[in-house]
Amino acid sequence: MHATTSAKKQKEFIDKLQAEIGVLQKRIGKDESAEAIVSRHINLLHRYNEAKDATQLLIGRLATLKETTVRQIHTDMDLLDDQ
Repeated sequence: MHATTSAKKQKEFIDKLQAEIGVLQKRIGKDESAEAIVSRHINLLHRYNEAKDATQLLIGRLATLKETTVRQIHTDMDLLDDQ
């Protein structure tokens, strides 16, 4: 047995979604495209990952100089993952 939805309920649902789209479009900007936002976020993630990789490389070198582990450096510098 299939659930049925009246035409009125479908129209109400569509109207609700269109209103939500309008609110979200205002939040991101009228002329801002989703593709541009995603592209900008991807570029920022790349920059973040490059900085994180460089930091981990330096922490590794510091651990070697101090003759300790990377984990111990993370502990000493309060860099432990909160997960």
